[in-house]
Amino acid sequence: MAANYWVSTQRLHWQFTREKLAEIRQKLEDEDKQFIQQFPLPERRLLSMYFNKEIIRLGKRLTIPTRQQAIATAQVYVRRFYTKVEIRQTNPYLVMATALYLACKMEECPQHIRFIASEARQVWTDCLYAADAAKLGECEFSLISEMNSQLIVHQPYRTLAEIKEILSMTTEEAATASFIINDHYLTDLPLLYPPHIIAVTAAFLAVVLKPNQQNHFPPTSAAAASAATAPVSHGSGAKPSAVPPTRAQQMVTWLAQTNIDMEAVIDSMQEIISLYEALEQYNDKVCKDQISRYVKNRGIAQVI
Repeated sequence: MAANYWVSTQRLHWQFTREKLAEIRQKLEDEDKQFIQQFPLPERRLLSMYFNKEIIRLGKRLTIPTRQQAIATAQVYVRRFYTKVEIRQTNPYLVMATALYLACKMEECPQHIRFIASEARQVWTDCLYAADAAKLGECEFSLISEMNSQLIVHQPYRTLAEIKEILSMTTEEAATASFIINDHYLTDLPLLYPPHIIAVTAAFLAVVLKPNQQNHFPPTSAAAASAATAPVSHGSGAKPSAVPPTRAQQMVTWLAQTNIDMEAVIDSMQEIISLYEALEQYNDKVCKDQISRYVKNRGIAQVI
């Protein structure tokens, strides 16, 4: 296991630019254009929201001591896997169940394969009615193979704990930042930026912009984020306007001393803010129906 992110397989093999990620996905879709056109899926971000919700549904039925860590790792596995295999070539419910099973093993809270198979059948009766331990075992082999056995996932939670101490974040701010980290798995950010960038982004949003209880940010949040970080990236001396200067300035001063890539932080903030705006368009039934349609058409309700 690589304890250092900078020499890890995550950084060397699973961190992409937006352009490269789009190219990879387009190449997968081009391999079977006719089927892609026949069975359209929701926007990838909305699809990610659905996958996240379903993995959490299954996770709640399991006795996982470190549930969020395992669920986060499972979400990363699903996202990595679908950079190698087009979604419509698989049964995503089997992939999600297998990803969670594998993540539990990697996060040292293992679950019996028969138990997960049984719970998955009950959660997704219509599209996973014949999944058993053998099917999960086959799918596990496929996941490990497509990910080249590169299964270690470095999460932002540890870095957030360090930032909390450095900035003397309140319990409420730390909890909000943790929720934001949970939500970033609904986006491509785990494939785009290092975990410390995500942790800084979450802390900044929690401390400076202060979302409400529904994680909605003020309408000018993106502009406020850029303005608040302007002293760091451009040396402008402008004061952040999102909150009283003393609290925001503490965060900005600390960021200036760390040499963190502020362009990456700002891009991540904008991605998170747009995610919460996109949540308003999310329709659970549309995602479920469109996935079920192609799964049943291809007869893969019981195979990968």
